[in-house]
Parts: sequence; structure tokens; C-alpha cells
Amino acid sequence: MANVEVLDWKKKKVSDVELSDQVFACDVKKNVLHDVVKWQLASRRQGTHKTKTRAFVSGGGRKPFKQKGTGNARQGTNRSPLMPGGAILFGPQPRDYSYALPKKLKRAGLRMALSYLNKNGKLSIVDAMNSEGKTGELDSRLKAFGVQKAVLIDGSVNEKFKQAAKNLKSYKYFPVEGLNVYDLLKFDHVILTKDSIDSVTQRCLN
Repeated sequence: MANVEVLDWKKKKVSDVELSDQVFACDVKKNVLHDVVKWQLASRRQGTHKTKTRAFVSGGGRKPFKQKGTGNARQGTNRSPLMPGGAILFGPQPRDYSYALPKKLKRAGLRMALSYLNKNGKLSIVDAMNSEGKTGELDSRLKAFGVQKAVLIDGSVNEKFKQAAKNLKSYKYFPVEGLNVYDLLKFDHVILTKDSIDSVTQRCLN
């Protein structure tokens, strides 16, 4: 267990908190992080792409031109993929790109992402996340705190803070349930509240 400073938004020390070495100081394996991020992005894909097969192309019915005497290759329908405006063969169809990933691997990915940020000095702990609900005020506060982009994790959702952070593209705010490897690595900094530490530890271990 390591003692880490809990700061206020002016970066002054308020207290200390213990962080579990199992969660915040474990060995980082790039292949595990890669597998988890790949699974997350695959699960987010809509898979709504679609091309028209013979069944969906309009037309058909009568033969487009007579069998012989035109000099063209014989055709039986204007739905043929050989005809302009005809069907597309073997094109993409709607599908589900998601797949199952072992829970142990998901938890390991979270631990490694948090450990990576902690080892590189990109993990901060604050006493609380409160706001007046003003986006400009929160943006100025975060930049004064010294982070250009970050994931903000709270023990429970503060509605005014959520409202203020909603339009900030460089910051993402959500409760512990929304913690994920992709956002941790993408935003490259995480700010946790003191009361979220136990929930984060529990989620990464159980």
C-alpha cells in the first residue's frame, strides 16, 4: 500500500489516502491493454453497413434485351451485378462485431491502465468534484490544475459537475461504473475523488 496526497483544486494537500499495489502498482503488459482496447472498439461498432443484393435491387422481371443479335453478352435480368445499377455481390451486410472477453482480462486491463498512469505521474486524487454547473469555470479550473485533458472519476454523479463537463471535449466525467481502459489511455490522465478509491479498487479486483 502506498500513501498518496489528496489535493484540492488549487493543488494544495488536504490529506493522504492509501492506494492498493494490486490495482495501482501492478506490472503493465501492452498485449493485455491492446486486447481490451480492441474488444472495446469492436463492441462500439454499429455494423449497420449494407449493400444491395439481387433481392433488394429494384427492377428485374422482363429480360433487358433479346437473347441474340445485339452483340452484347446475354442477360436475363437488369438486377445482375454485371449490369449498371445492378446488385453488388459479396458486399458488407449488417453484422454484430462484438465478442466475449474474459472478465479476468477486463479487470486486468483496468488495473494495468491505472498502474501505467500512476507510474508516469498521470494520476491525481482530489477531495471532491463540485461545480456551479458552468462550463467555462470548470474548464479554467482544470487547466489551472495542470491537465489539458483527463478522465474525471467520481464516487457518485454530481449533476452540476456533469452538466459543466458535458461540453468539454478534452475531459470526460463519469462515475466508477463508467471506468474503462480505452478512455484512460486516450485521455492519458485520470483524476479520482477520494471517495471513489474503494469502489475503483473493488471493481478492479472482484
